[in-house]
Amino acid sequence: MPRKPDPVDALLKSGPRRTHLPEPAERVRLRGDYGLTRAEVAAALGVTRTTVAGWETGRSEPQGATRAAYAKLLEGIAAQLASAEPEPEAAPQPAQAPVPGPGPGPTPEPAPSRPAVADRPSGRPRPAPRKDVPAAQLAAPDPQFANGPLAVLDGDGNAYCVGGLVLECPAKDLPALVEWALTDARLGAPRLHRNGRDSDPLIVLTEPAALRLGLPAVLEDRRGLRLPDDHKVNKQITRAKWTLTKRGFGPWARIYRPAREGRRQCVQLAVLPWDALDPRSWSGTAALPPAELAHVLGTYAARVITPCGSTAVSGLELMTALRPPTRPVKDAAGDTWVAGPVPGSLTRAVDPAPPEAPDEHPVVAALYPRGHRRTPDEVIDEEAHDWIRDPQLLTDAECARKYAVGIDVNTAFLAAANRLPVGLGEPVHLAAPDFDKSLPGSWLIDLSGIEMDPRLPSPFTARGSRPTGPAWYATPTVAYAHELVTTYGLPVTLSPVEAWVRPENGPYLDPWYKRLADAYKTTMAELGVTADLDEHAFLAAMENHKGADPALAAVLSAIKSTVKGGIGKLRERPQGAAYRPGERWPALERPTWRPDIRAAVIATARVNMHRKLLRTAAAGQSGPPPAGRLYFADDALLPIALLSDGVVFLSDSPGPLDLLPRTSEGRPAPGAFRLGVSPGMVKHEGTKPLLWAAQLLDEGLNPARHIKDGVDAVAEGE
Repeated sequence: MPRKPDPVDALLKSGPRRTHLPEPAERVRLRGDYGLTRAEVAAALGVTRTTVAGWETGRSEPQGATRAAYAKLLEGIAAQLASAEPEPEAAPQPAQAPVPGPGPGPTPEPAPSRPAVADRPSGRPRPAPRKDVPAAQLAAPDPQFANGPLAVLDGDGNAYCVGGLVLECPAKDLPALVEWALTDARLGAPRLHRNGRDSDPLIVLTEPAALRLGLPAVLEDRRGLRLPDDHKVNKQITRAKWTLTKRGFGPWARIYRPAREGRRQCVQLAVLPWDALDPRSWSGTAALPPAELAHVLGTYAARVITPCGSTAVSGLELMTALRPPTRPVKDAAGDTWVAGPVPGSLTRAVDPAPPEAPDEHPVVAALYPRGHRRTPDEVIDEEAHDWIRDPQLLTDAECARKYAVGIDVNTAFLAAANRLPVGLGEPVHLAAPDFDKSLPGSWLIDLSGIEMDPRLPSPFTARGSRPTGPAWYATPTVAYAHELVTTYGLPVTLSPVEAWVRPENGPYLDPWYKRLADAYKTTMAELGVTADLDEHAFLAAMENHKGADPALAAVLSAIKSTVKGGIGKLRERPQGAAYRPGERWPALERPTWRPDIRAAVIATARVNMHRKLLRTAAAGQSGPPPAGRLYFADDALLPIALLSDGVVFLSDSPGPLDLLPRTSEGRPAPGAFRLGVSPGMVKHEGTKPLLWAAQLLDEGLNPARHIKDGVDAVAEGE
């Protein structure tokens, strides 16, 4: 009787039904090591760049002939890289040399032995420079930080780093993880300023990793955002003689010991299941696979700074990293190195002037009874515009138009920070001073005499209403008032009553502006939006730029949140149920708690917007505005709504190209809004029907808040 064939053997003899592909992380590594972009791979296979991104993140898989072609490409890349790999040579031991810099430091130790890296399969090539890795990562790494600034830890002990590198992490508890991060992992990033400090290693814990280390999947204390002090993980940290900062163990936890031999011993943790990455800032990055998440965070770290908290915290930390407060200098005797101030930096914490202080500040508590509501002549109120036009003031010509078109200023607060002089030291009080626009500070002055076309907002208040008497304003606002009086010949005399000014001043935010502007423009360029595009190409590129590469779109979102959050953090309010009004809170002790700088940036952004509104109106009307008045003709292009850096106009065309005024040569009108990618230029925010906008105005709602895809821009973090 013939033997029945084994069904298992039959399946094996039939061969594989699907072409084998390497894991998604390996696909990324192979493409990058070979120097190919996603666009090049997509073109060769006849698919889109987004499709390739899906294959490399594991969100989708190629099928049929495309799968076979993709497998052939990857196999060919692996074979060529393997054949091109040189034989390893013993690296010579570098000689020790003193650290360059203005002051002495500890003698560098020899480079530590190679960390415990996951063994590479036989024949895997040594990584070559990759085109899709940020330029800052392509430089020869500091041996101390050879594996990049951060690692994303999964539940199996795999630590995913930038560039596709995967390390083996043997740690089974938090103290061991911290020790590993500071030694074998060789993680961190070099300082951004010679007198600053290196960035601490960042370990990002996925939910499986958090559970493996004994952390709960959900942080129950949603108000305090910290693990209970008696939790077993906190006890482990204490027993191992590590310390948490005063904020405790929360979504962003910092664990440290005192510096040893001149080196910091500090590790930053980010706990993903506790919402360390706010989706309003990071666009769903927390849900990415570990390798892709490491790429996103690593790109941000290379272009901005290693994340050390929310994007607001990172924005503030970037200010200090670029302009550290102190440097080593010789004492008066010339024989001892001491800490001295860095010129142009914020070197010490200073109390604000009384009108600059928020209500909770001890300065206010000392001047006013508890519960007192300060008036405009007692407190400065420099905030972004949130204004709508009275619908009764819409002209017949405007009501005949078809569309409401929104435009948005690119990173308006960042553009405002460029070359902005701000105070570096304590405020000085002046009585009845002459106004000096070169002096940063706050001025008590009556600007109610400047009458504006009622179809325009006042530039002096956030709500756009005309001032009713003396009030406190930052220097940029008062300077703009003088500009209006001079430019339009207004019959108004402006005389400050008093002022708090800062004679010690400078463009403190300039390095911050440059780094973030470069990060923003570089990321936009990689998304296909470059500075050399004409207006039509720019609008076309902006239509789909976020869908071209979701990972880069997340980096872009984080960069923009860093700008707004960093400026807002300059006036951090007290937090926690235990706080009592009139008490000091921890933020007051840092040099970067500076509400006056926040006020100056916001005031500059607001008057920049208003100046462009006036120039847009003047360029779009049939004749010049009347002398001595800030009124415009009925055919002038005037807004119906403003919200911070967004503005809405009524138009016969659904796009901004036919909306914005031009010269007789067809160029954008000088000083008016101009389409483009750079900070301070504008992009199309959205278009809705006229009736939609009119209904919102009738209901007292702001169309600029909802014109972007119908969502609430404020709720979405815009």
